[in-house]
Amino acid sequence: MINIRKLETELWESADLLRAGSKLTSNQYCMPVLGLIFLRYAYSRFKLVEAEILKNRPMRGGRVLPVEASDFASRSALFLPREAQYAYLINLPENIAEVNLTNRNGEPMTSLGEVVNNAMELVEQQSEQLAGVLPKTYTMFSDELLAELLRIFNNSALDEVGGDIIGRIYEYFLNKFAKNIAQDDGVFFTPKSLVKMIVNVLEPTQGVLLDPACGSGGMFVQTGDFVEHAGMRANNTMTFYGQEKVEYNAQLCLMNLAVHGLTGVVKSGDEANTFYHDAHNLEGCCDYVMANPPFNVDKVKAESAQSAGRLPFGLPSVNKNKEIGNGNYLWISYFYAYLNEQGRAGFVMASSATDSQGKDKNIREQLVKTGHVDVMVSVGNNFFYTKSLPCSLWFFDKGKKEKLRDKVLFIDARNYYTVVDRTLNEWSDWQLKNLNAIVWLYRGEVDKYRALLGEYAGALGSRDFAAVLETLEGQKARLTAEGKEVAAAAPRKERKALEADYAQKVTDTEASIVVAKEALWLTEKFGEGEYADIPGLCKVATLEEIEAKGYSLTPGAYVGVAPTEDDGVDFHQRMTEIHQKLRALQEESNRLMETISKNWEEMGL
Repeated sequence: MINIRKLETELWESADLLRAGSKLTSNQYCMPVLGLIFLRYAYSRFKLVEAEILKNRPMRGGRVLPVEASDFASRSALFLPREAQYAYLINLPENIAEVNLTNRNGEPMTSLGEVVNNAMELVEQQSEQLAGVLPKTYTMFSDELLAELLRIFNNSALDEVGGDIIGRIYEYFLNKFAKNIAQDDGVFFTPKSLVKMIVNVLEPTQGVLLDPACGSGGMFVQTGDFVEHAGMRANNTMTFYGQEKVEYNAQLCLMNLAVHGLTGVVKSGDEANTFYHDAHNLEGCCDYVMANPPFNVDKVKAESAQSAGRLPFGLPSVNKNKEIGNGNYLWISYFYAYLNEQGRAGFVMASSATDSQGKDKNIREQLVKTGHVDVMVSVGNNFFYTKSLPCSLWFFDKGKKEKLRDKVLFIDARNYYTVVDRTLNEWSDWQLKNLNAIVWLYRGEVDKYRALLGEYAGALGSRDFAAVLETLEGQKARLTAEGKEVAAAAPRKERKALEADYAQKVTDTEASIVVAKEALWLTEKFGEGEYADIPGLCKVATLEEIEAKGYSLTPGAYVGVAPTEDDGVDFHQRMTEIHQKLRALQEESNRLMETISKNWEEMGL
C-alpha cells in the first residue's frame, strides 16, 4: 500500500531541491511546477478514459478505430494530442534540436522548454475553461532541470494509487508554495481545515455556488469532494462561479478546478473587483456563497460601491475622502445579498468585525434581526500561513427552520485545535467532525451525531471510549519500554530496524489515542446526542440576548469561560514554597558573585 503522505513529502523535497539549485524564487517556480503536476494528472485521466473507450471499440479493416477528441468530450474528459501526453515528453531524447520537432504553428523547437510550452498550448486548445491559463514559461529552465522535474512527477507510485490522488498532490504543493510566497496583497490559499469547516456546515449538494474572492479555488474543490462523497457528481449537481481580482490567483483556481475534474466560470481582473462589480449578475440567485475575502480593506470608493449595489443594509462609514475605510461589512453585505430565499453562506472574517461599532453596528443589528444569522465560530491564532491573527467563521441561512429563527449558535473554538508546528495550528478531521456535531445537535439532526459515534466506535473497536483510551495508553507505555529492551538485546546490525519497527507501532498507537480522546471530548459533553450549552465552548443565544449585548456576534461574549479544574494544590502554600525557593536561589547567586569578585581581585583584574 502506498503511503500518500510519504509520497507527497518526497515529491516536494525533490522538486524544492531543484528550485534551490536553480536560483529561482518560489514565485517563479510555483506556476510551472503546478502546471507539470496538472499535465501529469491530465495524462493519468486520459489513459483511464482511453482504456474505457477501447473496451468496446469497433474495428475497421481488422484494426481498432483510433480514439478521437469527441470520444473524450462525451465523457466530460480532456483529450490530449500525442505531443501533450506525459509519456511523450518523458521519452524525448536529451538533444531536442536533433529531433527536428515543430510546434503547433509549424515553427522549429530546439529546447525541452519549447516542447513543454507547446504541450500546454495544445491542452488549452482542448478546453475553453483553460484557454490562456496554463503556464508557458518553461524556457526559463535548463533542459536538464526541466527533464528532472518531468521525471520527478512521473513517479510510478502515482500510477499505483490512481489518477485522483494527483489532485491531492496538487493541493499539497499549492499549500507548500502558499507558505513561501503568499503576501499581504495576494494571499491565495485558505487553510484547508477552515475550508472544510465552512463546507461541512453549509452541506452543499446541488445548485449555484459563488465565491466572490475565490483565490486558488479551495472552496470549489472541497465542495466537489463533499458532493462526490454524498454519492453525486459535482459537475452534474453544482454550478461554480468565481471572482478573483488577481489574475495569477485566478489561473491557479482554473488549474485547480481542472486538476480535480471540475468545471466552473471564473472571472478575473478589474471586472472581478467585487467591491465594484457583480461579475456574474448573481444577486439573489445563489444557493451557496463561500469566501475568505481580504480583511480590513481600506480606500474603497464609496460612490462606486454604492452604485454597484448588493447593499441591503446600506453603506458602512464613509470618510471625508468619500472612501470606505474598512471593507469588512461590504463583504458581509454582499454575501447576504447574493443568497436566494433558501440560500446559505459561510465565510472567514476578521475577528474585529463581530463587535465593530458605528455604521458597522447598525448593519449588524439589521442583519441579526433578519433571523438569518445561523452560526458564529471563533478561531484561534496561527491558522493562516502568513499571519498569526485570529478570525471568525460566519454562517447565514435564509432557509432556517422556524424554531431556530430567533436563535444563533455561538462556538468558541479558540482553544480547540491541533498544533502542526510552532507557527501553524489546524483542526484535525476528527476535530472538524466534533465541531460539526455541535451544529447538528443545534439543528436537531441527532441521527448525524449518532452516525459519528458509530464512526468512532468503528475506528476504536468499542463504544466504551474511556476504557479504550486507558488500554491504548497502557499499550503505548508497554511498547515504548519493550522497544528499548528488545533493541538493547539485539545484535547491533538489527538494532536500527527493530527501533524503527517499534517506533512505528508507538506512532500508530498514539494516532488511536488521539481518536479516543476526541471521542471522549464529544461524548462527555453531549452524551448520546442531546445539545447543551457548554461554558467556554458553545451557547445557543436568542435574539433578545444578542440585543442585550449590543448586537455583538462575538462567541466569547455568550459562551463564557470554561470552569477550571481543581488540581488539589493549596495556592497559598505553593506560593510560599516558590518564594522560599526564589530567596534561596537569590542567596546562592549573591554568594557566587562574591566568589567571582574575589577571584578577579586576586588575579589583579
